[in-house]
Amino acid sequence: MLEQALKVDEDQADKSEGLRIGKDLIKATVPYAEVSVRRSWWHVGSTFVMLSAALAGAGLAPWWPLQLLFSLLAAMLMVRAFITYHDYMHRAILVRSPVAWILFRVYSALALTPPRSWKTSHNYHHGHVGQISSSSIGAFPVMTTQMWHDASRGERMSYRITRHPLTVLAGYITIFLLSITLLPLLRNPARHWDSLLALVSHAALIAVLWIFGGFATAFFVVLLPMTIASALGSYLFFAQHSFKRMHILSPEAWTYYRAAMESSSYMRLNKVMQWFTGNIGFHHIHHLNVRIPFYRLPEVMEAIPELQSPVTTTLSPRDIRDCFRCCLWDEDRQRAVSYREASRFAAA
Repeated sequence: MLEQALKVDEDQADKSEGLRIGKDLIKATVPYAEVSVRRSWWHVGSTFVMLSAALAGAGLAPWWPLQLLFSLLAAMLMVRAFITYHDYMHRAILVRSPVAWILFRVYSALALTPPRSWKTSHNYHHGHVGQISSSSIGAFPVMTTQMWHDASRGERMSYRITRHPLTVLAGYITIFLLSITLLPLLRNPARHWDSLLALVSHAALIAVLWIFGGFATAFFVVLLPMTIASALGSYLFFAQHSFKRMHILSPEAWTYYRAAMESSSYMRLNKVMQWFTGNIGFHHIHHLNVRIPFYRLPEVMEAIPELQSPVTTTLSPRDIRDCFRCCLWDEDRQRAVSYREASRFAAA
């Protein structure tokens, strides 16, 4: 994918005013894609050890408030564990490790992230982010205001549901269970057999915990932390490509460089949240070069001046509200608008 980005962005290699853009900026990130196996294992190993300990505490603690505390901690560690899997699937860490292959295959089977479905949809997302799309392959769809006005009532309803805050918050069911796991299996069972494995494994884990530990054990060990982690992860993904001042590009203008810098946000987080989310807030850098390990993304931003002034969002209530209001792309005004604004502009 990096090679494609360099090729596609070759015509952007302009150093006007001393600033690197396009191919030159992508090349500047290449040294940071060098992976330390020891450092990678430190991050992956410590994350999964802490996650296992938190889940054990959620299941075995004798007092339900303590179970709740461990469950909340496990939810945050699930987000970090997912980022390590995300990087592994991008071939950014531990590519040649058979131990990592086993670890992440087990993880994917239990966490509703089957490799075939995830890799196909996520690679599509990287190759089409920042473009108009009425489908939700690997991302949330984006319509123009004209497409919205031309759409049928059923198409509008489907679009609204897909981008609705409740759909994002219910990501455990709507995104991980249905979109990533079940629907690919129903469309092509032979190819997506690993989705069946994930469904069976996940359901079996819940059943075993429920039978031998009761509902509370299954709730605190799987259902609650998965619900919280999936909601947070789904919103992070949504907000990184649906935010105030985002830019949608025409197919002729689209490049990896512009998609990264204009259609991907930097989410400013405190150090604790930055650690739990595996630096995924540095999303503009990740889209510029997917081979950079997650633990090196802050280093890249600090070292390369051209990456230090991205479009920024946060987890503040105001920014969350603004992200959900960015519903449609207005081609005339070249900005994202809400459904209400689109109706008002059409009437005017």
